[in-house]
Amino acid sequence: MRACCRAWSVHDETHFGMNTSPSTWISRQCPAKINLSLRILGKRPDGFHDLETRMVKVALSDELKLRCLGQGSGQVQCCCSDASLPVDAGNLAVRALLLMNQELGQALDWELELHKRIPHGAGLGGGSSNAAAALRAGNEVLGQPLRRQRLMELAAQLGSDVPFFVLDENAAEARGRGEILTPISFPWSLPLLLIKPPFGVSTPWAYQHWAQSLPWPQHPRAAEPQAWGSAVNDLENPVFAKHRLLPALKAMLLDRPEVATAMMSGSGSTMIAVLREGLGEALSLRAAVQEFCGPQTQVELCGSLQER
Repeated sequence: MRACCRAWSVHDETHFGMNTSPSTWISRQCPAKINLSLRILGKRPDGFHDLETRMVKVALSDELKLRCLGQGSGQVQCCCSDASLPVDAGNLAVRALLLMNQELGQALDWELELHKRIPHGAGLGGGSSNAAAALRAGNEVLGQPLRRQRLMELAAQLGSDVPFFVLDENAAEARGRGEILTPISFPWSLPLLLIKPPFGVSTPWAYQHWAQSLPWPQHPRAAEPQAWGSAVNDLENPVFAKHRLLPALKAMLLDRPEVATAMMSGSGSTMIAVLREGLGEALSLRAAVQEFCGPQTQVELCGSLQER
């Protein structure tokens, strides 16, 4: 863990009857997510886009550790294992704790550590998952002063994907800008290969260029139906036009017999390959992908999280 702490604060003199005494460290896993379908319905008057998407949590996680230092000046001191990420209010987990202070009318000081495994700018929701874990863990430390519904509302203020990670369920359909959630049963344990190239994709850029993008020619196998639904992502069109490695990678994956289907997750740049038989036979595919994309590409074997 690198030394990268900075202090950010929110002040408020109102105090409620809750446990605001210093706490011990607590640790939480922050799972990544994939979008198994993503349809853009149109642009809204507020600048966001209406969408329909199916999101599933996967067994690739960051670790978040935090503790409350008690009443102080409302500082959040953050350390992160990834030196490229912000540790100030530009970090969603820091912002989540500042928002909790503001919501509760407290000036609590917090220490926060993030051990990152989920790549940044990948369409896997790493920052959103960190923020949701900070909200839930912080609320737990304080004796649960906020009900789950209020946590969901605060999460929606932080980002469209954050409420999904507040849910206990591992899969959900999302509408609106992504904050209207319906938990769903997802009994499939999908073996997955997650491929993150050495570049990210800006989510605002992908949405801004969606309306002007042309349909990308599809591989003949791309539309094959799956037991769990349709593998479709409308953001592939603008992102594939800019990053030509991605459509080439998708075609390469769909040509492999081990792969049931392949698609981009969220706004990218991560490509998902859903495997036919399981993770055991995927080592040769992993090596082939690494050779195709180059050594700087991150390739992870994992699975979708099963129902609790």
